[in-house]
Amino acid sequence: MGDVDVTTAQGGPTTVSRPVLTAMVIGSMVGAGVFSLPARFGTATGVAGALIAWAIAGTGMLMLAFCFQTLAVRKPELDSGVFIYAKAGFGDYVGFNSAVGFWASAMAGNAFYWVFMTATVGAFFPEFGDGDTLLAVGVATIGVWVFHTLIARGVRDAAVINRIVTVFKIVPILVFIVVLAFTFDAGTFGDNFLAYDDLGSMTEQVKNTMIITTFVFIGIEGASVYSRYAQRREHVGQATVLGFLSVLAIFSLVTMVSYGAFTQPEIAGTRQPSMVGLFEQTVGPWGEWFISAGVIVSVLGAYLAWTLMAAEVAFIPARSNDMPRFLGRENASGTPITALIATSIGVQVLLAVTLLIKDSLNFMLDLCTSLALVPYLLAAAYALKLAWTGETYEDDPAGRRKNAVFATLASAYAIFLFVAAGLEFLLLSCLIYAPAVVLFVIARVERKARVFTPPELVLCIVICAGAVFALYQLLTGGIVV
Repeated sequence: MGDVDVTTAQGGPTTVSRPVLTAMVIGSMVGAGVFSLPARFGTATGVAGALIAWAIAGTGMLMLAFCFQTLAVRKPELDSGVFIYAKAGFGDYVGFNSAVGFWASAMAGNAFYWVFMTATVGAFFPEFGDGDTLLAVGVATIGVWVFHTLIARGVRDAAVINRIVTVFKIVPILVFIVVLAFTFDAGTFGDNFLAYDDLGSMTEQVKNTMIITTFVFIGIEGASVYSRYAQRREHVGQATVLGFLSVLAIFSLVTMVSYGAFTQPEIAGTRQPSMVGLFEQTVGPWGEWFISAGVIVSVLGAYLAWTLMAAEVAFIPARSNDMPRFLGRENASGTPITALIATSIGVQVLLAVTLLIKDSLNFMLDLCTSLALVPYLLAAAYALKLAWTGETYEDDPAGRRKNAVFATLASAYAIFLFVAAGLEFLLLSCLIYAPAVVLFVIARVERKARVFTPPELVLCIVICAGAVFALYQLLTGGIVV
């Protein structure tokens, strides 16, 4: 991938090159989700529905990538993009909630990763079950704090390791694609083209794939989160688009070659992670070990990237007085240590919760996705606001029109995903946003600033009301987890 060294500017902070930023985007997106794609698609739709789903997801997420690219170029003074774009566009409290949403999403995603990995090990050692046994949680706990120690040594070391892990975890996926491509059967592919009647209409089939397509693309903002480390600002947008297109090609090929090698019922009935079972059926027993190793490496790499991003998104608001000051502390290695500790504790709590949830794997996946949609929508909305008002476009009317289209499509896609994901998860997210307001109040008091503007107070009341209603639904069985 060219020069991937992490360098340190003389007298300045650690900087990373464009290839490293691209690797961060790819590393953030390529995690556990890709190994689940065949069965998740096989239970939802056929080839036609999958093609439509990837076209919608690809277009929507590409528009979002363009928004991050545009914002990185037009607002170069804004760092830690996910949080700061919402703040710049819609005020302190909205920006704070964007940061909280992304932070919580990363924690839920990391809990999902540990459950997914221990469930993979469970295929060889039944004591791990589906990743929700005491042994599984215990092993995951050790992993959480080992990675915590690694990252605490410094962002520079963690970024280099992430670069190496990204390379090694891509190899099993590419081998899967190539091997199944050689077994591709046009007749099987044709039989799988249209889904069976019991999967519902084509619209319903496509809708049922939206959660997984969104989940596998979470991390697209990886370069924007690390914008303050970029050697050149334009590298942020370039890395985002290049990383996204690379991952889109990989993900879509994984599903298509599966439809060409196995019947839809075979794919749908494969134990998760389904890439393991399909590859084993294709090449023999060694295939199970080969892809399982890829799952573990991929999960660990993605966990590293997501933990780094989560700590950054808690650290930057603290430095800009939007979160309490204690979250802005760094250790001698320059790591945002208090934010990292809070992140690790949050993942630990969620791992404990998995012991009480019926289907912890899918619950964490859906919760992670729903929480990420709020920051994504706000970033797209800010890009739309810039184009609508003409700010930064005084000498570029053509660019203004083009970026307005991109931002409109990205915003519409994010809203569509809320509906596809299920509004109950948006409601459950209020249980996170509502108590988090305490952090916002502490930060405002520390600054001796007014806590809420009137619109912000209304938003806070709405969020708290949503939390109360969500709690009521949980207690009465209206929402089942």
